Parts: sequence; structure tokens; C-alpha cells
Amino acid sequence: MAPLPSSEGSIAENSAAFDIIQHGHKDLVQAIAFNAYGDRCATGSVDGKIRVFNRHQDGVWRLCDNWKSHASEILELQWLPPTIYPNLLASLGIEGCFRLWAEDPSAAPGRRFSARDGNGKNVSELRSGRYPYRSFSVKHDETTRCTYIALLTADGHLTVYEGEEPETLTDYAKFDDFQAFSKPNRGEETCFKVRFDPNPEPCYTALRAGVPTDALSLVVSGLTSVKIYRTRDTVTSSFGAATRGREFYLATEIKEHNHLIRDVAWAPGNYRGYDMIATACQDGILRVFRIDTPFNKDDGKSWSLADILGNTRAEENSAPRSNHPRRQSQVPSGIGAGIAKSETHRERTSTDLPGQIQHTVKVLSKLTHRSPIWRVGFDDDGQILGSVGDEGKLVCYRQLPDGTWAKSSELGMMKARMTAPPMNLS
Repeated sequence: MAPLPSSEGSIAENSAAFDIIQHGHKDLVQAIAFNAYGDRCATGSVDGKIRVFNRHQDGVWRLCDNWKSHASEILELQWLPPTIYPNLLASLGIEGCFRLWAEDPSAAPGRRFSARDGNGKNVSELRSGRYPYRSFSVKHDETTRCTYIALLTADGHLTVYEGEEPETLTDYAKFDDFQAFSKPNRGEETCFKVRFDPNPEPCYTALRAGVPTDALSLVVSGLTSVKIYRTRDTVTSSFGAATRGREFYLATEIKEHNHLIRDVAWAPGNYRGYDMIATACQDGILRVFRIDTPFNKDDGKSWSLADILGNTRAEENSAPRSNHPRRQSQVPSGIGAGIAKSETHRERTSTDLPGQIQHTVKVLSKLTHRSPIWRVGFDDDGQILGSVGDEGKLVCYRQLPDGTWAKSSELGMMKARMTAPPMNLS
């Protein structure tokens, strides 16, 4: 195992398994994120500082930059894909401010993210008007070169932005916004999380069922409920002209929790033909769910590429936008469009509108911790599932051939007490 990030060198205790190295923060580390290559690590502390470390060719992690990014506690960190230049780091503070930090590769170490030309900040930010942001997720589409940012507020409102210039948040356009959960009661303990589907496309069974190849997928947790949203193609009519777009709809809701959900994760690697969601709950149970998209086997379609992706793609490129045969029925009247627009920000529910695909949920495993669970996450291949609870141990699980998950390893730190040798008084 590679040593942990350090700015003070390899100051390690005697351990045969891994090295314990000082990270340099003066307060509790609340968030940590690695980039896609695994050679950059960002840590966020309760004191509002971010430290970025680079792993060099000799295997040693060295400090790249350290700066005061937020007024107080940092909730979440996420690297944008390394294919975006310059490198971007997203952060969210407890004050509810979402910020995007751009690296200046020409700057000296220690000033890569924190300052530009000695007087400006490499930062672009978004703030919510009423309630502070509590969770975010970023997804970049390599095909269209569009970047999507999902932001979830403390009252359960979800907003998704879309931009072609990922570095500047002021150029982002609002993709969709709606109430994902009902507003919590005053004084009620809350926890909200949002995560994009990390897979570049929906799984092949979802495509076979009718989910578009460019559909965006989100999993959102709030209080004791988990909801999965996907986008569907829509057409609206304005002054006689049809305009195409996309909007999120509620694909399915998971109601298997009786206690507060602390974290949620979407598994990469949907080559299995289904999606997997994992939740970390206050009751100390790690739950893994299987998400399927059943389809009618007697609909006359085969598993050919044309049937999976749909024959309408070529028609869309050749037919006029306002006369598309498959989506013409989705064009509402002027009164209907006004009503739909007024209800856009309300809580989305499952309906039978065109483009909505039925989803089913199955519980794969319920894995018990000895204490409340705070964090859960999959590895980049979706083969390993890890969780951390109050006991301070990282527990890893692997999927068995029957689809269930079982514990494979446990990683914990123990403090060794030094005792003086007995004295010989003779």
C-alpha cells in the first residue's frame, strides 16, 4: 500500500501493513478525494483549509498547495476528470458555498490553487439564495464536453447546472431544479447526499428498456429515503416552434430505512446489466440494492445495436425538429406548458409521462456494523465496497457469485503503549 500524503516526509510508526504519516492539518480532516489517476490527493479540514498532495515517481507524497478555502468546516471535495485542463477541484463548505478551484500549472508549488498572479483567486463559486448547499456531485461527459453539477440544499431542493466551460461557474446554465424531498421539520436532524451515476452510459438492459444513451442519472438520499432520478427527452412548444430538452423524473424510490441515512454511493461498472446503490445508515446497517429496468420481451426488439440504441437517432438528425414522429405527442398546448412550468419546482413523483422507464429495486445485502455508519463508497471498478463507522475501522466487502456481498477485510489503527522494562532491585 502506498504511503499516505505527507508534507513532513515519511514519519512513520513501526507497522508491517502501512505507514502512518502526518498530513499536516491542525484540525480534524473531514473530506478527502483522489483524482482518477490516483496520483493527486486533496484533503479538507474542519478549519476550512485544503491541502493538495502529489505522488511523485519515487512513491513519496509531497505537498503541492495549502490554502484557506472556506470560512469553516469543509463537507465534500471532488476532483474533476484529469482530461480537463487546467485541473479543477470542487469543494463545499458548511456555510453552503460551492467553489471550483482551478490550478495554475505555471505557478510555484504552494501557489498552484490558492492565488493567481499574487492578487486574485483561482476560484469560481455558487451560493444558494435561501438554504445552504449540503451536498454536491460533478459529472463530465467526454463525448459532448459538457460538465454537470448537482447541488442539494438543506431543505431538500435539487439544482443541476450544465456548462461547456467547466472552469467558470458564471457560464453554467440551469439544467433542471426541483424539490427532491419535503422540507424537514424545524429542529429535525437532517442529512442530504447527492451522487451522479459514475458510468459513462446506462447499462445495456436500461438501454434496451428505452433509457436514452445520453441520459443523466442521480441518486439522492434525504432523511430516511433514497430516490433515483433519470432524464427523459421532452419537447415544449413556444410560439408554434417545438423545442427539445431533457428533464429529470423519479425512476424509483427506496424505502428500506427507518433511521437517518448518512451517505449513499453508486457503483461503477454497470457491465453486469444492472445498477447497484449502497447506503450508510445511522442504525449501523450497510445496505446494497440492485436496480433493474425490466422490459417487454415480446415487443419485437432484439439485442442488436439498432434496437438497443433505438432507430430514432438517425431520424432525429434528418427530420425537422418540430415534426419528430416519436415525440410529437409530448408537445403540450400553451395552457399545458404554463401549468407544467409552474409545477417544475415541486417534488417530482412517478407518473406515466412519455420517456419514463420503470425501475425495480431488490435488496442484495444487509451488512451490520457495530456502530453507526458515516461513509460508504465503491472502488473504481465497483468490485470492492468500503464503509467507515464510529468504531474508526475501514471495512471492505466483495460481491459473491450469487450477487450478495460479504466482508473481505478490515483495516484499523491501534496505538501501541510503551511500557518500561521491570527494574532489577537486587
